[in-house]
Amino acid sequence: MNRPGNRFTESPKTPPTPEFPLQEVPLESPHTEADLAVESATPEEVKRQQPIPPPSHLRQYRAIGLVYGHYQRSEEQLTKGNILTADGTLIDSVILGRVISLVKNHLDLEKPHLWVVYPRTRQENDALHVQIVGVWEPETLKKEDDQEIEPLLASTPGYFSIRGEVIFTERENQAVVVKIRQMPKTEADKPKFFKLKLRGTLSGKPISRFWDFQVQLKGDALTILEGLDLGFASKKKPMGKGGFKKTFDKNRHLSGEGEKRPFTPGQSPIPRPSRPKPVSEN
Repeated sequence: MNRPGNRFTESPKTPPTPEFPLQEVPLESPHTEADLAVESATPEEVKRQQPIPPPSHLRQYRAIGLVYGHYQRSEEQLTKGNILTADGTLIDSVILGRVISLVKNHLDLEKPHLWVVYPRTRQENDALHVQIVGVWEPETLKKEDDQEIEPLLASTPGYFSIRGEVIFTERENQAVVVKIRQMPKTEADKPKFFKLKLRGTLSGKPISRFWDFQVQLKGDALTILEGLDLGFASKKKPMGKGGFKKTFDKNRHLSGEGEKRPFTPGQSPIPRPSRPKPVSEN
């Protein structure tokens, strides 16, 4: 099914250019980020879902992907280490949540696995860092159904779904920075944001617009394959200080009783009473 918006597709020879002018899509849902972790998936759960399901609504913020490789724990602790991919790239990693128990008791770390991860860009050096939130074992589904599984982009190793507001682009270095909103843990908490750096170029005026990116991990870089422009990220209009604009009429002023009366040009203003100065005793 075709979705409205402006598409960007990676080209091996020339920088990508959108085929249509930018179109704004109305905001249909509030900005939230669903928890898409596939943690300790059972065979029954595997039947019902993919490792990266489709977005729950048009403007859903998210950053999630799949990395295939060996997890190498650090000497200090199990939850910190690296994922060694097939091309020899080491990706700094940390294990979160119930995956810790899964890794300890059920996974053979001598074998590679398809890890479900949340990507992050370290601000100090722009290096890719991933948070492991699940593991996906497609062969489990084959054993249960004895049917061939149709390959999907959302279950391809190295695939990432990145959805958020583009806040910076640099064509010379092929850099695109996306701001992504995280869901607050409680209703009282304020939403938090993080910035994710992608590799690619965008034409037109992509800043401050909401994009749906299909991304592929190449080495240690998240490279844009395709992008769909979904319109401006914010619908708020700029306001004056205090949320409203204060107007001033130079032809009127307030009297001492708070009543309004006209001011005639050339009329001497009413002098204000002066306060007596205190007299100091010598």
